[in-house]
Amino acid sequence: MGTVVSYALDGRIATIGLDDGKVNVLSPALLAELNAALDQAEGERAVVVLTGREGVFSAGFDLGVLRAGGPDALGMVQAGFELALRLLSFPAPVIIACSGHAIAMGVFVLLSGDYRIGAAGPYRLMANEVAIGLPMPQAAVEIMRQRLTPACFNRALLLAEQFSPDNAVEAGFLDRVVEPAELAGAAWSTAETMLTLNFDAHAASKLRAREPVLNALRAAIDADYAAVTG
Repeated sequence: MGTVVSYALDGRIATIGLDDGKVNVLSPALLAELNAALDQAEGERAVVVLTGREGVFSAGFDLGVLRAGGPDALGMVQAGFELALRLLSFPAPVIIACSGHAIAMGVFVLLSGDYRIGAAGPYRLMANEVAIGLPMPQAAVEIMRQRLTPACFNRALLLAEQFSPDNAVEAGFLDRVVEPAELAGAAWSTAETMLTLNFDAHAASKLRAREPVLNALRAAIDADYAAVTG
């Protein structure tokens, strides 16, 4: 597929892998390749399994681009939240196999999957914006609100609390945790189960169920952009 995103189709299951050789930062290049992979999966009406490299799903946006500011940074941030919106409304089931750490935008992508399986281990699942001096984007607030339990929503958003696979299911970050060696197999068997769904009914039901979330997220993305650009 590209230099940092791989794509493999087996039957009607598309495995999309993120691997930049480091911590899978959501750079403009990775986001572009990921969207191209999703385009292909959508065209092939495939169940998506999205995963990272061993030990890390994604550490969030590329800080080098973010610190440089300007149009590239603005475009990267908007593309990240547009990706979350796309995943939440994707017409086929999306399984995320969280292979390790998921930080900031990485955890927002995680929270946008339909079914999320995490690898057990000493991994951090967190939104660290408040800890590093960044007010939480409204788009991130809406993504977290729709998945986390009320108590954990406040702790994750306002206190930048670090969660781990041990308490991630209870908090709402994950649906299931397995040993690292079992992650790929668990994601695959879940994808096979989802192939039994009627995709048209799945897509229509997803849009109906998530209509308030999708509308709130769309408005939040636009509001965040307007706040920066004036």
